[in-house]
Amino acid sequence: MKVFTMGVHVLDVLVRPVEAIPEGQGATLVEDIRMTAAGTAGGTALTLAKLGAEVHSAGAVGADPSGDLLVALLQRAGVGTEFLVRRADTATSASVLPIRPNGDRPSLHLLGANITYGPDDVPWDALADATHLHLGGPELIGVDAAARILSYARDHGVVTSVDLLAPGVLGSFEQIEAALPYIDHFLPNEDQVLGFTGEDDLLTGARKLLAAGAGVVAVTRGGEGALVVTADGAEPVPAFVVDVVDTTGCGDAFSAGYLRGVSLGRTPGDAAVLGSAAAALVAQGLGSDHGTFDLAAADAFAATATCHA
Repeated sequence: MKVFTMGVHVLDVLVRPVEAIPEGQGATLVEDIRMTAAGTAGGTALTLAKLGAEVHSAGAVGADPSGDLLVALLQRAGVGTEFLVRRADTATSASVLPIRPNGDRPSLHLLGANITYGPDDVPWDALADATHLHLGGPELIGVDAAARILSYARDHGVVTSVDLLAPGVLGSFEQIEAALPYIDHFLPNEDQVLGFTGEDDLLTGARKLLAAGAGVVAVTRGGEGALVVTADGAEPVPAFVVDVVDTTGCGDAFSAGYLRGVSLGRTPGDAAVLGSAAAALVAQGLGSDHGTFDLAAADAFAATATCHA
């Protein structure tokens, strides 16, 4: 599997645990502060590399210290960064995440350089040589640019997948419709399916995405697992029972596990099981890069761990 993770790259600053922000200039001691690579492209790259894929990131980051650290963190994880472009006039995208004791993660986010990436930055020849393209956050670069990139990949035999960044409440069908015919595997969360399709029912929303051209829709549902919807029907995939420390990067880890399973010839349902396992392993620590597992360990976890009823 030679995969391009293209799109959103973020430097996360995670603080845990945070029950409340001190008033005025007050201070509170915390247990841990970490910085990690993240984003719908960057976070997915981390877990794909753990699972044995050859991974190359493509996107835009600033020519600033935050960008230097983000690139170094990706490289340390074994992710190729030669196709990341550096912007001298724009900051690296970053988030500050105060992690609540139950693992929830409100976010303070800087869009930064992610919104500057476009077709002129795509390494077209190298992309054509990949086996897979995962485009994270296509709504930031615009649906026309996303459709152009995805259709080029498809024309060159590259398996395509997409995950969204925006919350469903900010989404509309027009933001994604033109790209859907070029997406083999669409990996949104439940809120995004409902928000971007305008439907009130998850299965109805997923089927609307299929009808518009998506090949498979694998929807993450947090603690309720995932729902895999194809032209042949819908298959629920339960989440695994773990002690959740931080949900940051769990959706990206699911995408990585799912796509690694697809690359190994597994059915969408079985691929989603690997995705749920990867998400559960990441959720047990702080940040998108948590865990030292590999493919064998993730499969072993999936075979032995308890599922939510």
